[in-house]
Amino acid sequence: MSGGPGEASGGGDGLERLWTPHRMAYVRGEEEDDLGPDGLPKPACPFCRITRDPAHSSDDSLVVVRGETSYVVLNLYPYNPGHLMVLPYRHVGDYTDLDKDETVEVAELTQRAIATIRRVSQPHAFNVGLNLGGPAGGSLSAHLHQHVVPRWSGDANFMTVVGGTKVLPQLLEETRDLLAEAWG
Repeated sequence: MSGGPGEASGGGDGLERLWTPHRMAYVRGEEEDDLGPDGLPKPACPFCRITRDPAHSSDDSLVVVRGETSYVVLNLYPYNPGHLMVLPYRHVGDYTDLDKDETVEVAELTQRAIATIRRVSQPHAFNVGLNLGGPAGGSLSAHLHQHVVPRWSGDANFMTVVGGTKVLPQLLEETRDLLAEAWG
């Protein structure tokens, strides 16, 4: 005799389970491989692993474009398809710590990110912003990053609101390829 959801695991609490074991390394702060392509230890900050030179970057598969002082990368845990982040290569945590060149390039890349996402996905709106500090929502607050999140009317549907699950209709690599191709 079979009971409700969760009972097979002995829980009997009536809750559905969405298993995401691949996230455990992130939760623990572990890395799959502590060495980069150059044989040197990877930086602890995941944003610092992405460099100006793709040959020396260990985690750059989601990079959309590289600038001189800053770059654009897809969010590994997006709120919506096309959720980008714009950030400096330099490890700084506060907007006031950016130098003039970084400030200008972050702003320009943010503008181009919005324009590119508009061409590719035709969103109805955007959320653009910085979470400065942990209490402000910055999970990786030691390295400043600006979010560019495309929004559509109704994008927080019943799956998100009731099911607590975000449905993403496209693989990150496919989204990255579309945006990188349209960037030029």
